[in-house]
Parts: sequence; structure tokens; C-alpha cells
Amino acid sequence: MHQKTHKSNLSMTALFVPEIKSLIAGKNFSAVKLILSKIPSIDIAEGWKNFNEQERILIFKLLSIRLAIELFEALKFKEQAFLLNNLENAEVSQVLNEMAADERANLFRDLSPKVMKRLFGLMKKEEVDDVRELMTYEEGTAGATMTTDFLELKKDITARAAILKLQDGLSFDHDLDIGSNFVTDENHKLIGVVELQDLIKAPPDMLVKDIMQGTDFIKVNEFAPEEGVAQVFKHYDLKIAPVVEDTNKLVGIITVDDIVDIIEKEATEDFEKIAAVLPVDKPYMEAKFFNLVWKRSFWLVLLIIFESISAFVLKSNRQAINNMLALTFFVPIQIAMGGNAGTQSATIIIRSLALGDIKAKNFLRVVLRESLLGVCMGVPIALVGAVIVSFFENNWMLSLAVGVSMGITIVIATTVGASLPLLSRKFKLDPALMSGPMIATIVDIVGIIVYFNIAQLFLPLT
Repeated sequence: MHQKTHKSNLSMTALFVPEIKSLIAGKNFSAVKLILSKIPSIDIAEGWKNFNEQERILIFKLLSIRLAIELFEALKFKEQAFLLNNLENAEVSQVLNEMAADERANLFRDLSPKVMKRLFGLMKKEEVDDVRELMTYEEGTAGATMTTDFLELKKDITARAAILKLQDGLSFDHDLDIGSNFVTDENHKLIGVVELQDLIKAPPDMLVKDIMQGTDFIKVNEFAPEEGVAQVFKHYDLKIAPVVEDTNKLVGIITVDDIVDIIEKEATEDFEKIAAVLPVDKPYMEAKFFNLVWKRSFWLVLLIIFESISAFVLKSNRQAINNMLALTFFVPIQIAMGGNAGTQSATIIIRSLALGDIKAKNFLRVVLRESLLGVCMGVPIALVGAVIVSFFENNWMLSLAVGVSMGITIVIATTVGASLPLLSRKFKLDPALMSGPMIATIVDIVGIIVYFNIAQLFLPLT
């Protein structure tokens, strides 16, 4: 289903771009306006890169204000900045004043103070105040994610009066979400929620307080981390949630489309951390080259420092290596298997923590489970490893040493791979920091130490 939709969107983009370019070249602007009115804003944004600068400005000016704002919100920051610098002040003013509050705040977070000051001068005072307030929240919190575009209902009005108020609100802002509506007292403190369908079904003279439901389980604090908000949405299967201050004053709402963005961002950050890359806050092709160099080299430098411990361990076992050079043949297998097993455990635990399937309080239970898994996996791997070594070296004691050390390393690797992400969460750190490369590096060191100590037991190395 999704693949067909994606293909149809690509087909639409491929069709309308050449046609619009041809009509613009022929100065048939009325035809361009008609075509644009029938194309979803997201599809126009998809084809935006195919137009030159002059065409982009013209297209934007030909759009209805509603479609223009939707398009502007769908564009990337660089393209938004281009339009802000090339449109008339009156056009910029209309776009900024009518944008969704959260989208507008996100835009201003990336602007320089000089540009921000100029644009504030084109906006209504209440919209400027709204932007300033939203920008006070730290990124990654519910307050930074929420929108202030919502309607409040009072508990003592009738169902009919509530519906009329919602209709009036939609006449000013057609993008308002009125499926779930929050009820507040005279101090704007949240006291309940009422669904639109319940208002419609209720007798016209029934009071809102007799229709509404409680919100104790679905509200989120303004300073709550956005990952936690996403978990609330998932747990209660929400489409919208109110954001409140500590005093329970309603300050904004978060909708499910915001949560989709959060989940996508968090998943991207986790993948980057698991791959030992500092999170990049821009798409790959938009990120600055040397910023990518820094983000990727930081962990590599850190890991090579840790890996140097392995060299120290090897050096300290120089005499054993000199007496039996064959030991070195199997070091790569030893550390690779340990790293693979540790990465498996870490990845599963990190993902389970992200999904909320396990908690930091489950530490002992999870670590014990992974350790037992390590034992069950380590035994057959030890046997296979010993058999493989016997094909290379006609020395059963060496085979036994490699096999036993490999099995023990697997057990240690799974235990470490499970423990470190859980400990990170316990100490309020991101579990994804315990990435595959980090776990593999730690297990490499431990695995080599185990390997040579086991070898000392089985083989005459001195």
C-alpha cells in the first residue's frame, strides 16, 4: 500500500514539473495557478528542487495562502530562508503570522539574531511573543515540540455553544485539530477533555462538564523529554495530548504527527550512535563536510585509544607468542566473535529500552537472561572453534584453549552487551552511547586477556 502511494507521488511529481515549467516559459500564469491548486503541498515540495530560483518565487506567489503556508512548512530550512529573503515584506508577514506555531518556532531556532529581529518586525506582537515563549524551551522537551494553536472550552457552556465556538475557531484557523478538545477553568487549568463526536451526539443544552472525561493519564509536562511523550502516545494510543505546567495550566498540545517526527529523529540518532557517529542534525547532503568529518572521527579517535589497550595486552604476552606463534593466528577470530556477540546483545537491549519493553529496574533479570543465552551460544561456538583450529594446527591442546576461551568470551560479551546500555539508562545517559563499536572494543580487550590466560593453562608457553 505504502509503496504504491510513494510511486504515485513520484509519478505526479514527474508529470507536473515539466508541465508547469512549460507554462511558466509561455507566461500562462493562470493555467499554472489552476494546476497548483490541485496538487498537494507535499508533492510540490517534493518537486521543488526541479525549479530554478525565479520559478520558485513565481510558483510560491501563485499559490493560495493556505497552500503557500503548507508548502513553506514542508520545505527544508535552506529553501525557507531563500523565500524569506526574496519575497515582499507583506508576503513574508502573512506567511509567518499564519504558520503553525510549532513550525514557526522551529524555523526561528535556526535563524541568526539579525534575521530574527528583521522578521519579528514583520509579525504581529502576539505571534512574536508566542515564538519567544516557545523558544525558551530546551530542544527535545514537550514544550519545544508542542503547538499553541488550540481552543479551550469551559465546563459550564452547553454542547451547542461548544460546537459554535469550534466552528468559529475553524473559520480563523482551518488547521485546528478539534477531534479532542480540552476543558479548562477560569485560570486555564486543565480539568478534562471532550471529544467532538460526543459533543455532536449530546443534547444541545447538556453542559460540557457532564460530557467531558478526565485527563490524568494523558497529559504531559512541558519539560518532559520528547521520547517519554512518544511512549505516552504509544501506551495510550493517543492522537493528541495536552501539555501542562507544574500547576496544571494548559500551555499547548502535541499531535500524533509531531510524534511521528520525534520517532523518526530518535531512530536516526540511535542508528548514528550505534554506528559510533555523533548525531548529525541535518540530512546527509545538507550537512557540512567538515562537520561530518568531526562527527565521525570523534568516536574513531576515542575507539583507537581504547583499542591500544589490546596492543598493550599482546605486548605483555610477547613471551607466550614467541614460544607459540600459532596463538596469534586465532586472535582475529577470538575478538571478532566476542564483538559480534556483544553487539547483538547491545543492539537488542538498546532497542528494547527505546520501545519501553524493558526498564533499568530489570537490570539483574535481563543480564542473567543474556548471560544464560551466552552460555547456550558459547558451548556450540566453542566446539566449532576447536574443530576449526584442529584443521589448521595439529595440536589438540591449542584447539581446546581456543575453543574454551572463545566460549568464555561469548558469555562475557553477551553480559557486557546487556549491562552497559542498562547502566547508561540507570545513570540518565542515552543507552545508544553504548554502541556496537564501543561494546566490540571493550570485548576485544577482555577477549584477548581471557584468550592468553586460558592459553597459559592449557599450553607450555614459558
